[in-house]
Amino acid sequence: MDIARDTNTEPHGGKFSRAMRIIGTILLIGVVTGLLFVCIFAFYVKTCITPGLDLDLNDFTLNQSSTIYYEDANGDWKELTTFYDSEDRIWVDGNEIPQHMKDALVAIEDKRFYKHNGVDWFRTAHAALNMFTGGSVFGGSTITQQLIKNLTQQDDITVQRKLLEIFQALDLEKHYDKEEILEYYLNAVYFGEGCYGVQTAAQTYFGKDAKDLSVAEAAAIVGITNLPTYYDPFYSVENNKERQEDVLREMYKQGYLNKDEYEQAKAEELDFVRGENEPSRATPYSYYEEVVISDVISDLAEAKGISREAARRLVYNAGYEIYACIDMDIQAKVDAIYTDLDALPKARNGTDSQLQSGIVIIDQHTGEIKALCGGTGEKTISFGLNRATKTTRPPGSSIKPIAVYGPAVEYGLISPSTLVLDADDEHIKLSHTSWYPKNSPNTYDGIITILTALQKSKNTVSAQIMDKLTPAASYDFLTSRLGIVSLIEEDADYAALALGQPHYGITVREMAQAYTALANDGTLTYARSYSMVKDRDGKIILDNQPKTQTAFSQSTARTMTYMLQNAAAYGTGYESRLSNMPVAGKTGTTTDNRDRWFCGYTPYYTCAVWTGYDTPEYMSFSGNPATQIWQMVMESIHDGLERKEFNISYGGGATGIFGTREELEEQSLTEEEREEKEREEEEKRKQEEEEKKQQEEQQDQEQESTGIADRIF
Repeated sequence: MDIARDTNTEPHGGKFSRAMRIIGTILLIGVVTGLLFVCIFAFYVKTCITPGLDLDLNDFTLNQSSTIYYEDANGDWKELTTFYDSEDRIWVDGNEIPQHMKDALVAIEDKRFYKHNGVDWFRTAHAALNMFTGGSVFGGSTITQQLIKNLTQQDDITVQRKLLEIFQALDLEKHYDKEEILEYYLNAVYFGEGCYGVQTAAQTYFGKDAKDLSVAEAAAIVGITNLPTYYDPFYSVENNKERQEDVLREMYKQGYLNKDEYEQAKAEELDFVRGENEPSRATPYSYYEEVVISDVISDLAEAKGISREAARRLVYNAGYEIYACIDMDIQAKVDAIYTDLDALPKARNGTDSQLQSGIVIIDQHTGEIKALCGGTGEKTISFGLNRATKTTRPPGSSIKPIAVYGPAVEYGLISPSTLVLDADDEHIKLSHTSWYPKNSPNTYDGIITILTALQKSKNTVSAQIMDKLTPAASYDFLTSRLGIVSLIEEDADYAALALGQPHYGITVREMAQAYTALANDGTLTYARSYSMVKDRDGKIILDNQPKTQTAFSQSTARTMTYMLQNAAAYGTGYESRLSNMPVAGKTGTTTDNRDRWFCGYTPYYTCAVWTGYDTPEYMSFSGNPATQIWQMVMESIHDGLERKEFNISYGGGATGIFGTREELEEQSLTEEEREEKEREEEEKRKQEEEEKKQQEEQQDQEQESTGIADRIF
């Protein structure tokens, strides 16, 4: 008898096989997806977040001095100076570093150093696990990774930074062997007390060369790297000894020392003697040379993605050729004035403080800094206080053309003939703040033009313009269009920008650079002290060509030049006038006369000058010492140059944003004057009504008389 088979049933083996196929398919899809993700992720890391280290570690071992060149009047490049650094001159090769120092480093910092390829995956995984379980964040870096961190200073605690470090370490070990990496690390790492590298550390702490260090001394020095401020023996011998014994213990446990060597090293008494590791340079660098060195270091660090310290080592050590923008003739004229203290303006109040000053002269068309000086008198030390580029002081009213008037003209808020009321706070109330300044001196001229307001440096008018412009717009103009980086966000404020009183001030270099935009038809050319850097093989590694951006329209720049030429000729900047060249510029004075400025330009050069005292105090001079120094320097460097005239614009008609003349006159009245005016107007109205009434009565009488006459005749 046939039994009907249930077509909906299936043997258990078939179901299992089918299920396995489904699971296998899912797993396959998962594996393929995972591999695809890994490939995409690796490609992303490699191409997007892992820039290759543009660095030849062999450059650190060259011990070749770099040279700065300048171009003479005939177009030939001449040597300006050759410079070296004491730390770099005592770089030690790997074969001069004791093996026990290398062993100490590996034992305490990276015990699997000789087994991994740049990354200790076990330590990395352990560090990642700690991060996700609430333990320490990251860590687990190998010596290779620490070397990269020392060179790049990329030490922010982020996943991206850690991935970047891992891939760079893997790449670095493809090009350098373990011994080379140890050599570079031990010559680059910081050992406290200003010591970079084992040689300077050995001389500083023990007064001997690295090759002569004992096991105990080497362990003491290696132990410092973990936390230099804590394990520095000059800070705490006890802390250093505790760390040294940790290092020795690890060396013993890992087989680098036998029992006797370990006990002997641990028992050795350490004699810390503060040695000398930095011989002084016979002739100090000039201010200009220092600026060139500093600029190249900064640009090299950015271009190569390395730390400033690593870049400094390269600049001093790799035999670079640096081509400066200096004009030696102009620099000589600046130096002649700045070193002659008898020729500088004299204070009238008998202060014992030496008048100080900073000056920067720029070719506004190329951005080349032709000359600068960072102080008065003879220069006696290298890399001291440079008042031209490294110190910030409030610019006072010299900021008004670039922070107030220039932007306001650019946005169509004012023109030279715009009328504005110069009055005190009884008559003027700003719309967006309760703050309102006084003039210096405390005098008010009533209704004046914007041209006159800038000429007389009226604080009240600057504040009113800022109220229309807004501090936020002014701040954005200075930072994004004019390249000023010294300001902070809190400086987006009325007093900081309308009167030039920012929290920390602005450098002379920044002020000169900003004024080039006015001098160059609105185009800002970033200031540069050098044009090119070549390595020892003649390859250009930094090509510092002019960088420009539009800050103002041509019309605005020419309008501002017209107003600033008027201010220099007839206003507060009258002392700047030259015998053979037009001048446009603006003075600046800060609270209590603690800083005096003049920033100005001719058709040839832009120049900014600050004067004051290193410890700010009241300045008592006949006139403005900054303007007087500006005039002396610029008169000298323009001697013999062909006279040129500015391209100027008169800026069109008044915009009227501050009101009509009648409205401003009304605003300028006091309450008593306004009431008196109202009474006079009321009496005048009544008189006019009475006269009108009398005229009407007279007309009525005349008409009545005419009617009677007509009836008679």
